[in-house]
Amino acid sequence: MDSQNHSSWHSLKNVRQRKGLTVITGLFLTLSAAMTGAQEKINHSFLALGAKTCIVSEDGQIAWTYPLGTRDGWALPNGHLLLTLSKCDKFPGGGVVEITREGKVLFEYQGTQSEVNTSEKISEGKFMISEAGPNPRLLEVNEKGKTISSIPLTCQSTNHHMQSRMARKLSSGNYLVPQLLDKVVREYTPVGKVVWEVSTPNWAFTAIRLPNNHTLINCTAGNTIIEVDAEGKTVWQLSNDDLSQPLINDACGGQRLANGNTVFTSYHIGANRTKLIEVTPEKKVVWTYTDNFPDGIHEFQILTTNGKKLEGSALR
Repeated sequence: MDSQNHSSWHSLKNVRQRKGLTVITGLFLTLSAAMTGAQEKINHSFLALGAKTCIVSEDGQIAWTYPLGTRDGWALPNGHLLLTLSKCDKFPGGGVVEITREGKVLFEYQGTQSEVNTSEKISEGKFMISEAGPNPRLLEVNEKGKTISSIPLTCQSTNHHMQSRMARKLSSGNYLVPQLLDKVVREYTPVGKVVWEVSTPNWAFTAIRLPNNHTLINCTAGNTIIEVDAEGKTVWQLSNDDLSQPLINDACGGQRLANGNTVFTSYHIGANRTKLIEVTPEKKVVWTYTDNFPDGIHEFQILTTNGKKLEGSALR
């Protein structure tokens, strides 16, 4: 081999070695980035509902407030808020409003019984509302508040406050209703026939029908969350026994995220204590929220995670 060819071969060898090093280094950096991403801190913004109604930003700051207390509510895709109002001077039987972020009222419903616990915008200009009282029922009303249909609920009538909570309309057209004092979740048809039910270990507050036809249920005073299959068998359960410290004190509102994690409230925890908790399916706590307000968060809706808006309908 002449000196020129030897020099060229030596240079090519060095280039190959450098390229090999580059590939290995690049792979290392990619793996490092993936590992760093897996450990990225979670930040959520959310709509908080309760004695204090507000939107909390990802950095924990109050980004929006509403002067009345709420039982349930939604941040709608168009930016408006649908709020289920607690009993107050203006709404003695509870009520529902749809408002803009600036507070302009676009829809209003005055409760006709003891209290209103749930509202849901089921289509443009159409709302589902639950009323508790001597005539416990679900209503569908139009944007003028006129009743389109009324669905009677089968439940005890001695304690109005403990009749029902976060009722939701299903894609089938049926309604899923947690009924606290009866310790049961029932699925009703549009004419009020019960077609599915499951007994719960304590007062049922939320009943969230999941895409796999399981149902996620928060049991308030029982400090327990269960997931049951279509036959009512418990396939997943969370209680304080599963956590390193007893974070759950009245598991009220809940939401199942797209990644399979479950977020829930600890309503009676008090000021400067953990009020929202997110756990993985393996029951690992990956996010919490604490504030110094004396009242708890009754219900909530996660809006963004690490700057990204949640897509699709919220499972809550």
